Amino acid sequence: MAIKLRLDKLLAHSGFGTRSEIKLLVKRGSVRVNDKPVKDSGLQVQPDKDEITVEGEAVRYREFVYLMLNKPQGVVSATEDNRDRTVLDLLDDDYAHFELFPVGRLDKDTEGLLLLTNDGKLAHNLLSPRKHVPKTYYAVVEGYVEEADAIAFRHGVELDDGYKTMPAELRILETMKPAAAGSPSESRIELTIMEGKFHQVKRMFQAVGKRVVFLKRITMGPLSLDSSLQAGRYRELTSEELQKLRAHGES
Repeated sequence: MAIKLRLDKLLAHSGFGTRSEIKLLVKRGSVRVNDKPVKDSGLQVQPDKDEITVEGEAVRYREFVYLMLNKPQGVVSATEDNRDRTVLDLLDDDYAHFELFPVGRLDKDTEGLLLLTNDGKLAHNLLSPRKHVPKTYYAVVEGYVEEADAIAFRHGVELDDGYKTMPAELRILETMKPAAAGSPSESRIELTIMEGKFHQVKRMFQAVGKRVVFLKRITMGPLSLDSSLQAGRYRELTSEELQKLRAHGES
């Protein structure tokens, strides 16, 4: 069944202005549908069939957008904030009219993979506690992380509020001796968790007497952070990535 939309709604969603601005464009004869000038901005059109132009520019309608962002430190995972820059402030103006939002959140001082979209259904599926979408983090931890910690995480650890976490997979990548006498050792690890409690990774390490000093999310479900994306940069998901993400959210 073909999708039908009001012309002014379609053009507003495609970034051609507000409803009132689009009315003026129509009045000036700047909007054409199937090469015929339009007189009514409320005209019902079929974006997948009709050829629509504004001042000669072809309209490419997209209902949903999906962006992979490598979130930098110092930016908050929100659509607006009175004090700090948000992840939306990192985007070009071309995306402003899509009303994107972050799927989940990363702490202000945490870097890495963050999905931005306006697809509420997909976001809900990925964030639903029943889905248990795995998320993997790379971290630098102050302290000597050992196999006993991996075993504890595998069984779930009790956080400071009494909550016991679900089983998590801890991989110890490297443990470095103190650089100087009296200074703490450092460990580099990867941790995969199946839930997203507040400050969860940091609090899990606190539970075993250690402190996270650097944290970066590298995967979310089937989605892996593009290694070519510098902090603060983003790109649209490929069709293959989106297909895998949808399949994961629906499973």
